Amino acid sequence: MGLLSNRVDRESLKPGDHIYSWRTAYIYAHHGIYVGDNKVIHFTRRGQEVGTGTILDVLLVSSGPTRSFVVCPTCVPPEGGHGVVSSCLNCFLAGGVLYRFEYSVSPTLFLAKARGGTCTLAVADPHDVVVHRANYLLNNGFGCYNAFKNNCEDFAIYCKTGLLVVDQSTMGQSGQAVSIIGGPLAAVLSTPLRLVTTNVYGMAATAVGVYCASRYAADIGMRRDVVKVSAEDLTRRIATGTLQVVVPSGTSLPALAAAPTPAC
Repeated sequence: MGLLSNRVDRESLKPGDHIYSWRTAYIYAHHGIYVGDNKVIHFTRRGQEVGTGTILDVLLVSSGPTRSFVVCPTCVPPEGGHGVVSSCLNCFLAGGVLYRFEYSVSPTLFLAKARGGTCTLAVADPHDVVVHRANYLLNNGFGCYNAFKNNCEDFAIYCKTGLLVVDQSTMGQSGQAVSIIGGPLAAVLSTPLRLVTTNVYGMAATAVGVYCASRYAADIGMRRDVVKVSAEDLTRRIATGTLQVVVPSGTSLPALAAAPTPAC
């Protein structure tokens, strides 16, 4: 792994690794947690890797891997339709290249990777804790899938860090989603600078700066609207519509009110 690529060999994988694989034309990457024994736990939208519930799904589904009609004996279908599944590594990759998501990267390296969804400034928890969260959510679910607020990358980042965005009206943890929103946002915010300069290079540089700043500020390792939540409390919140927050030691976060959970 390094500046140009997070590509890794299968032999280097360890249980608790956050892995991903880009799909056709790099339109999106699918993320999951490797739990050992050639198995990956990942979050889907009713069995589909990605979806918005809109016409955009035609593009997203067409860029995804072609599924075989032969049922894999290793892979486990979603329980109760909650979308968290266990797949063998081959089915998860679906012919794609294996990459490992990086944690605790420096701000310089984070900004150098122009595409979101490959690394974070946040610190990962021990691997055994990560595997426990993934297995627990496999049996109990991860709530309603949302392409921008609760997707496969959000699932994997939560398993790695235990961090959850409190305000459900904002973006989730996903760097991919931030990149999708951040690009157009940077263009919009840099447009008024045409009144100051007509230099196309200056405007382009400003747009890139706005994009990088938005990615940096929205990273799960920098946000202030996140709290540490146990997997048990998370699933209880999904079931009852309440959130019991476990505040990380050494922090001085204020007490948080219960947050309602929207219906799927």
